[in-house]
Amino acid sequence: MTYLRTWRSKAVIISSVITGTIVGLLFRFAFIFGNDRFGETASLMTLAFLLAAPVAIGYWTVAEYLRITPRERIRWYVWLFLPILPLFAVILLSILLKWEGIICVLLGSPIMFFGGILGGIAARIVWQRIQMRIGDRLSALALPLLLLAVEGLIPVPQQIRTVQTEILIHAPMHVVWDNIKSVRLIKPDELPGSWIERAGFPKPLAATLSHEGVGGVREASFTGGLIFTETINQWQEGSVLRFSIHANTDSIPATTLDEHAKIGGQYFDVLEGEYQLEPRADGVLLHLESRERLSTHFNSYAGLWTDAVMRAIQEQILQVIKKRCEAKGQTEAD
Repeated sequence: MTYLRTWRSKAVIISSVITGTIVGLLFRFAFIFGNDRFGETASLMTLAFLLAAPVAIGYWTVAEYLRITPRERIRWYVWLFLPILPLFAVILLSILLKWEGIICVLLGSPIMFFGGILGGIAARIVWQRIQMRIGDRLSALALPLLLLAVEGLIPVPQQIRTVQTEILIHAPMHVVWDNIKSVRLIKPDELPGSWIERAGFPKPLAATLSHEGVGGVREASFTGGLIFTETINQWQEGSVLRFSIHANTDSIPATTLDEHAKIGGQYFDVLEGEYQLEPRADGVLLHLESRERLSTHFNSYAGLWTDAVMRAIQEQILQVIKKRCEAKGQTEAD
């Protein structure tokens, strides 16, 4: 009897998860079709897809669980976290089938899981207060479409964000300056490990300089064919190097960054970078600052991730410069 009860409990959970997964895949295909037909209005980078669709998935998952589970066997810790399973299944399929990149998954997962749990709570409240009907679940399916229609009427805000990093380098000013105005090829063992590599973001390779002074062009290259053209607009010898940044979007292979994480795309772009050298008694405090454009209906949330990515990249570059400068400075001292 105990074995039979356990098997039935697992069957209920499996059935509920399958229901939620089917709903999730339907939304995934619906938004892909809508994006192809209506453009960015029906993009996956909307609150309708990242929040409202998971709410509907969570609602259907928990509603199915409550429908087929005897009242005395309903467990709060089951229905509360149950929506995470179908969302995880859809996300895993998206990665395996290469519908989405790891970076987009990292950005979207927390808000999607939150939406799923929220939808499950809504289903539990409806079930407790009134008898659940098929119309209630159909209403949950309509929620993302309604929010999508509202989002389409609201202009997408553009936000300029600044990321600042710094590092203390025990080397002379001229050595540091020589190592920032251009960066020779970075060997794999020079680059410190970072979570962004495991997330699939390209690694910095080199930065070549056409000529010194304002108007000079640095070409910063990354793995995966990612190249930035950086035009110098402020050159203070040994002190400040500032440049505008243009991502050569057309040269980026589709396998490097998907459309939602593409630099220079409709959602994100890197605009400007600046090095400042601050003399210290024990060396040079090197500042690296970047400015980016973010264009979504959830900039405050997405900015947490874009800031983290840019900060990790800048810290990698600063670590390479520090090691090279200190090795060069020690050689000169000897």
